[in-house]
Amino acid sequence: MAVEGGAKCVKYLLFFFNFIFWLCGLALIVLGILVQVAIHNTAIIKGYTGSPLVLIIVGVIIFFIAFFGCCGAWKENQCMVTMFAVLLSLIVITEIGTAIAGYIFRGKVSDLLNERFKVMIAGYNKTEEDRAALDSLQQELKCCGGNSSSDWENFSPTHKSVPDSCCKNVTKGCGTGAMGDAKVIYTDGCQPALEKYINQRILWVAVGALVIAFVQITGIVLACILMRAIRSGYEVM
Repeated sequence: MAVEGGAKCVKYLLFFFNFIFWLCGLALIVLGILVQVAIHNTAIIKGYTGSPLVLIIVGVIIFFIAFFGCCGAWKENQCMVTMFAVLLSLIVITEIGTAIAGYIFRGKVSDLLNERFKVMIAGYNKTEEDRAALDSLQQELKCCGGNSSSDWENFSPTHKSVPDSCCKNVTKGCGTGAMGDAKVIYTDGCQPALEKYINQRILWVAVGALVIAFVQITGIVLACILMRAIRSGYEVM
């Protein structure tokens, strides 16, 4: 009776944890979308969709696997519970890999931003895309250039002007001859603020993935215990 009672407890705990997994899957989807939108809206970074996209995909998979696990636990189906444990183990490995990838990318953000700012500042007067992206960024973050307003040294023949989007009060021609004038323009660069913004969101991805992976490991352990009980022929209804 003691073993039966313990196995029955594990059965309902696994059922409860699958509900938690379902919520975890939903949380991963939301977190991945929020970070992906934040990076996508940061036009200066192109082509990086790695960790957030992986989280969204994993979240969708967990969302459905949780239902699969609930059915296996409720019906005491060894095959379903085993498949649930295997799939969940693969997801945990993926989440840990995503956290590591996000942490590694954090170390590359500074170099990536520095390179992108140089390219976009050089192309400011050549392409509408670069101009619109930098104007929007400088007005939103209240900054000027990459590291400082002096990054716009080659913006005009006089080497003393900056784009109007650097101005504290934006008016046509307000940036003409205003480089270094802290009363008229923002002199701090955009890179430090943008780097902090991106790193915070990447940290959310890494921490979120690790926390949810830890919860899922508990579920894997419960699934293994229930599998053993079913295989041993104990009645857990």
